[in-house]
Amino acid sequence: MTFANPLSPWAFALVAAAAFAVAWMTYRRAPLSRGARIVLTALRYSTLLLLVLFLMRPVARSSDGDARDAIVPILVDTSRSMSIQDAEGQRRIVRARAIVAETLLPALSPKFRTELLAYGDDLSALPVDALHAGARRSDVSGALRAVRDRYRGQPVAGIVLLSDGGDTSGTGEAIAGEGPPIFPVAVGSETAGRDREVLSVTSAEAVLDDSRVDLAASVVGHGNGTAPLVVRLLENGRPLEVRQLTPPGDGMPVQARFRVAPDRGVPTIYTVEIPAAAGELVPENNTRSVLVQPPARRRRLLLVEGAPGFEHSFLKRALVSDSGLEVDSVVRKGRNEQGVDTFYVQAVRSRSGALSSGYPQRVEDLFQYDAIVLANVDGNQLGRAQLEATRDFVGRRGGGLLVLGAHSFLRSGLVETSILEVLPLDIGGRSRAAVPAVAARGTNRVALTPSGEEHPVMQLGAGVDDTRKRWDAVPALASTAALGDPRPGASVLAITTGAGGTAQPLVAVQRYGEGRSMIFAGEAAWRWRMMLPAADRSYDTFWRQAIRWLAIASPDPISVSTPPAASTGDSLPIRITARSPSFELLGDVTVDVRLTPPDGRLHQLRAGRETASASDGMYVVHYRADQPGVYKVVAEARRGGQSAGIGAASFLVGGADVEMTDPRVNERLLQRLAQNSGGRMVASGETAILADALRAAVPAAVLSVRRELWHTGWSFAAIVLFLGAEWLVRRQGGMR
Repeated sequence: MTFANPLSPWAFALVAAAAFAVAWMTYRRAPLSRGARIVLTALRYSTLLLLVLFLMRPVARSSDGDARDAIVPILVDTSRSMSIQDAEGQRRIVRARAIVAETLLPALSPKFRTELLAYGDDLSALPVDALHAGARRSDVSGALRAVRDRYRGQPVAGIVLLSDGGDTSGTGEAIAGEGPPIFPVAVGSETAGRDREVLSVTSAEAVLDDSRVDLAASVVGHGNGTAPLVVRLLENGRPLEVRQLTPPGDGMPVQARFRVAPDRGVPTIYTVEIPAAAGELVPENNTRSVLVQPPARRRRLLLVEGAPGFEHSFLKRALVSDSGLEVDSVVRKGRNEQGVDTFYVQAVRSRSGALSSGYPQRVEDLFQYDAIVLANVDGNQLGRAQLEATRDFVGRRGGGLLVLGAHSFLRSGLVETSILEVLPLDIGGRSRAAVPAVAARGTNRVALTPSGEEHPVMQLGAGVDDTRKRWDAVPALASTAALGDPRPGASVLAITTGAGGTAQPLVAVQRYGEGRSMIFAGEAAWRWRMMLPAADRSYDTFWRQAIRWLAIASPDPISVSTPPAASTGDSLPIRITARSPSFELLGDVTVDVRLTPPDGRLHQLRAGRETASASDGMYVVHYRADQPGVYKVVAEARRGGQSAGIGAASFLVGGADVEMTDPRVNERLLQRLAQNSGGRMVASGETAILADALRAAVPAAVLSVRRELWHTGWSFAAIVLFLGAEWLVRRQGGMR
């Protein structure tokens, strides 16, 4: 027996003496006979001493143990990736069965208690000949947790793991180093042989003109050198485009960008595939799909102009013609006879009343927009509360803010206001003067940066070269404001050259809090519309894309978040964030979820709080997706029987065969498991080394199994017994 919270001998002697003193002083002056006083003191002292001993947590454990009493679980990965035929000419699962039957069991069973366990989606005990590679996924971390639970309280010398290193559980959870040591045996090849794979397909936000969307695909070929890869793009199963991509080297990825125009109003599935070739190792990884879903609604824009001018009329005309936007505009006309500012307001009736004073006064009215444009606005046009609400509009609400016009950055503009911290350039509060156009070549002309060549806001052509060519043809601006350096995390998309020949930022963007912000430091961009041919739509395209990029990420009060990638059979978390019109989190609502799978049958679900906190506004419901295809989700929050808002989203299940991604053995994961747990990698023929390592781990395994002596019914009974005996003696002596 030992103690989990031991005291040194002198400390225990001191505590015991103190307990005796307390017990003696309790009955020293009591009107009792000498015998009764001694009995009561002894009972009180025994009770106190037992309490001290129990606080020290006595545990029973053995200092040594027989190796045959120690357990050695043998885990075998039975996921589908174990069917790949690259293990010394055999399928991985066949090779794993041979290692277990011919090597591990004969070497370990006479010395340890072995148990063969198969893992994939779950953990189960199976005989050797029943091991088959059919599990949908390989959940390594879940299997190890299940093993630790299965043998809790028993001595486990170590875990032998036969696997290709795949872990497609999707948890991303790091496997802790606590528990028995792990001895992985890698099954499979570190090279992929002859195989071609679509590594990824991603879609950009639908901010390009005419709802065009960029798709980025990455493909790789193994064992084929630099032979071209034939890549096909399909839209809802219909072929769209075929390309030949030449990789820079064997096993080196090559990227491709496709520009597509999905149907408006309905989700569209785009698939990138490489036709399978004869003798290919894993044809299942030749295809990946991505879901491109349109915005759930038109985005609302508030356009505020500091004074009437050409820019306002041209800009508004370009934005109003975009069917994806609802535009409310306010133009400051001047002051009336009473010295009060007057405004020209164009907005839908439900929102026009809040704009009568030139800018929304209430947060709820401002937060119903998705993006705000402040064009050549004076600092005194917006009050302090309105400026702070605009800052919160970006940082907390997740909206987009565009500040444009050289005069916005003069001292009479927005300089030295609270809005500056939202903007991507460090204006710094200094007085800036607009740079007028002069005869010097290149002054106030637009030049793309490397970031701008890739950013969706600046895309005017079908590719980088076409986009650059079209920007080179754009006329010079009337003037530009010389602003400061970009803030950390900001991106400068375009620059211009001032009169002194110094390059300065013209277009810059950044994320701020939950939202986005953008600066356009030029003046008279309307020249791009008037001085180019009528067929040239560069002006309209640029401003539409800028506003869409700012507004597209703006969340609804009731927003639905779905998994970015899912496979058939997964239990998927669907998260709902509930906010009020002022975007305060709602923790007191009921969230009902209507989910429609590909077969069209409606499922009614109730979401629960994701955390114990009642004020975080986060709700979650889990759903098992048993069919491949597009799922539609509609979530409604209700408070007191009244609707507090509705959110919707769609997601794709089965867009990629995650289990067959990258067929090479993942020795890094196996090495990490061994290192974190105190084990080591073992080759299939190193059974003697494995047996020695397991035998060395037996004493620690036995020592780790402790039986808490204090945490039993006997300890409670002993305390009750002594206290009860003391009470009886006190009653017999006439004491209460």
